Amino acid sequence: MTWDPRPAPEVNPETERYWQAAADGELLVRECLDCGLVYHYPRSRCPDCFGENVEWRETSGRGEVYSYSATRTMSGWPEEDLPLVLAYVELDAGPRTMTNVDADPDDVEIGTRVEARFVDVADSDIAVPVFVPVEN
Repeated sequence: MTWDPRPAPEVNPETERYWQAAADGELLVRECLDCGLVYHYPRSRCPDCFGENVEWRETSGRGEVYSYSATRTMSGWPEEDLPLVLAYVELDAGPRTMTNVDADPDDVEIGTRVEARFVDVADSDIAVPVFVPVEN
């Protein structure tokens, strides 16, 4: 993507470790030690059992496109970075995450294998994971 720098996401105490890890090139999810659910988006309570016994888990950053849509216009998005592929990616670690796939829409389909790469943002302590197609 050529948007430089990208706007920084809003960081709060629940997500700060996630964004810092992304800046280091790591994709984290949360795992509930009570019920075993591995989930994303990071939050301090398990969305299934509401337990607080959760910990960070590093992932490979790999997965596959579960669903996607492409948009050719988007207010506020740099025109040179369009079309934009918005997708749900099912991580090999289990959970699905909403993201974008940095690829031509013609190169993306359900089941396309992808991996995370990290795009710097205006705040140097944060990076945003996006996904790119990879060979199986």
